[in-house]
Amino acid sequence: MSTVLTVNAGSNSLKAHLVDTGSEEVLDSVDVDGAPDSDEARRALDDLLDGADDVAAVGHRLVHGGPDLRAPTRVDDDAVAAARRAEALAPLHVPPALRLLEVLRERLPEAPHVLCPDTAFHADLPEVAATYPLPARWRERHGLRRYGFHGLSYRWALDRTAAILDRPTEGLSVLMTHLGGGCSVCAVRDGRSVDTSMGFTPLEGVPMSKRSGSVDPGMLLWLLRNGLDLDTLEHGLNHESGLLGLSGGRSGDTRDLVAAAADDPAAALALRVFAHRVRRELAAAATSLDRLDALVFTGEIGWDQPEVRADVVAGLSLLGIPRDLTAEPDGDGPVSPPDAAVPVLVVRPREDLQLCRDTLAAL
Repeated sequence: MSTVLTVNAGSNSLKAHLVDTGSEEVLDSVDVDGAPDSDEARRALDDLLDGADDVAAVGHRLVHGGPDLRAPTRVDDDAVAAARRAEALAPLHVPPALRLLEVLRERLPEAPHVLCPDTAFHADLPEVAATYPLPARWRERHGLRRYGFHGLSYRWALDRTAAILDRPTEGLSVLMTHLGGGCSVCAVRDGRSVDTSMGFTPLEGVPMSKRSGSVDPGMLLWLLRNGLDLDTLEHGLNHESGLLGLSGGRSGDTRDLVAAAADDPAAALALRVFAHRVRRELAAAATSLDRLDALVFTGEIGWDQPEVRADVVAGLSLLGIPRDLTAEPDGDGPVSPPDAAVPVLVVRPREDLQLCRDTLAAL
């Protein structure tokens, strides 16, 4: 039996899984809240590895691969240097992931390590979707372009969608949305990402748990000129906005907001704004497709929050998407009526298994 350790280091969390490469069964796992390179996280990893058979390889999720890491890449000095050049593009995610990479390379020096960028799925975005309308000298000097994120989740969901619909991946044109702590939308044409809502950083696009998503850049300039300092602005956009900010600080968790919405107008408004913005991004992404084979929900919210899914699809009937969804499936599958012109599917997020697949592919 061959085992791959998959490592998903968030800005303030760590998820690690031991995956049997033959059956794609998760043999053991740890889930730690807090800094991914904290003493607690290291102890949890040590406990996980102490009970493991020989680890054949280690796959590390890298939220941002920057301009140089465009595919899953075996770790060497050049790959680490390329990843470090992307640290400033995702400062909440990349630095802790690289610190943890150092820890695990010391702990497992004989096993090959692979960096799996979330941006790789969108590496070949069409030029028209990747280019910002900014001065050419800025774009050329700073490498400004739209990268897109949640690629591991989208790759898994796309392959599962192909299996559910019994069609080849390369022939699918679908809209997908990953809704969780971070949220985004993606349009896939003929099996390739052709548009997505996140851009240069994971801050663009729809509102998220605590991140703002897209807001008027002129408003941000106004705030900076009227007393708000840069650090306060950055913290507010990344940690105090999104569902948390919309709900007046009540919660960034849709489960809490759904439970409170009947009695709390701010919670109800947060959910309405969220659904409206997701609908708007899905409708915009649909303009990159010549047909629509399915709408796919994934991510923790997309998979396990039927109220949110219902609110999103309620405004998409112009795309042929049914307004009313059916009961939940036992697993991945449709939640739309059997005769729906555009089926609506839910797919459980499995970044752990996609990390395993990408790691093996890179080796």
